[in-house]
Amino acid sequence: MTAAGPLLDALPAGSRERLLRLGHEAAFPDGALIFEEGGRADRFWIIRGGSVSLTVHVPGRRAPTVETLGPGDLLGWSWLFPPYVWHLGAEARGPVRADEFDAATVRVLCGEDLALGCALTHAVAEVIAHRLKATRMRLLDLYGPHGSGPTP
Repeated sequence: MTAAGPLLDALPAGSRERLLRLGHEAAFPDGALIFEEGGRADRFWIIRGGSVSLTVHVPGRRAPTVETLGPGDLLGWSWLFPPYVWHLGAEARGPVRADEFDAATVRVLCGEDLALGCALTHAVAEVIAHRLKATRMRLLDLYGPHGSGPTP
């Protein structure tokens, strides 16, 4: 397993190794729906190769891509917080390889290894903040009145 990226870099070395031992390889073909908004969030991935589009449901319209993830990125954060339901959808853009982790097992590990739990929660919170901003900006680009984007 060769996952790397900001999420893993944020973890203490021993904790990082404990987490990585829980993962296994996963692959998704081009166009695969990895998860749907509103579905049960019971796992997450760290992308090793390829790219994944994150989408948001917009009633009456095709789900727009709000962000595209690549190698080293965390795919899925909803597994960490109840009610464990996906807040976005995810689709493979070309073949994707990733390290997959069972959410319940990782949550148990976080309870046993408090340094890991704290570091992982903090790192995932940073991902959430980034994705929230990216989603907001993309939706303003797509659906807001011209000139409604951020002001300096």
